[in-house]
Amino acid sequence: MDAADIKFSSSEKDIIVRKIKLYFSEELHQQIGSFDAEFLLDFFAKEIGAYFYNRGLCDAQAVLSSKLDDIHDAIYQLERPTEFGR
Repeated sequence: MDAADIKFSSSEKDIIVRKIKLYFSEELHQQIGSFDAEFLLDFFAKEIGAYFYNRGLCDAQAVLSSKLDDIHDAIYQLERPTEFGR
């Protein structure tokens, strides 16, 4: 899957479009229609979406790695002493 394949549901897209319109209104003091806001959303999803997507994957990998380290440590603590070394 690449960022261009990421699809939002209609309700998700409605929320994002509403946030874009609100940003334009409050921060830029410009009115933007729903069509233009949706077009802008599609543009950003296509052009920079992969950066956010990859950051999310990197963050997820870091969390998973940390959890796996915790599991490794927990298993190590369960080991019983034997004549064999590690």
